[in-house]
Amino acid sequence: MHFLDNELWFPPVSETHPSGIIAVGGDLSTERLLLAYRSGIFPWFEDGEPITWWSPDERMVLFPEDFKPSKSMRNILNRNLFKVTFNQDFRAVISNCQTIKREGQNGTWITDDMIAAYSTLHELGHAKSVEVWQKDVLVGGLYGIDLGHVFCGESMFSKVPNASKVAFVSLVNYLKENKYLLLDCQVYNEHLESLGCGEIDREDFMSVLLR
Repeated sequence: MHFLDNELWFPPVSETHPSGIIAVGGDLSTERLLLAYRSGIFPWFEDGEPITWWSPDERMVLFPEDFKPSKSMRNILNRNLFKVTFNQDFRAVISNCQTIKREGQNGTWITDDMIAAYSTLHELGHAKSVEVWQKDVLVGGLYGIDLGHVFCGESMFSKVPNASKVAFVSLVNYLKENKYLLLDCQVYNEHLESLGCGEIDREDFMSVLLR
């Protein structure tokens, strides 16, 4: 495990600790965040903790060309219950991801400093959002980092049933249409698995990321 200072660098992911942590410290500058994502690394820590950088051995991903929405999801989309937009209210999406209540979690890893840092990335065109609306009310969405051939998903939220699923499917359709190679979902959870995501080895993930 490495400790970062003001120098802008990351160790190779082959030096990641078995826990999945590769480095601690540094900052959330635009340059460091972009270097991290382009190197297969992402920040994940709670408020009051040092910045912790991760590159887990097993990476949760989705290959867009292989995605097939379930019949129930297709029915929801065909009923036009929601309106979907892209990059219309990034700040509201990341703020909702910060404050939404999640089962089994007492707090959030999306700190105010992260909101500021990722909002800057959005203004520069690197961070993107998907918004889901119902009667002009924002009810779901997601955001992540767009590397051009890989989209690194960060977080999603839902205030009504299926809203985050609609955001996810809309994103995957966009990625498929634009020939993206991979949707990076970082670490396993049951919700992502239910959407069709699966784990691959870090080496396989890096071989796609570095194309």
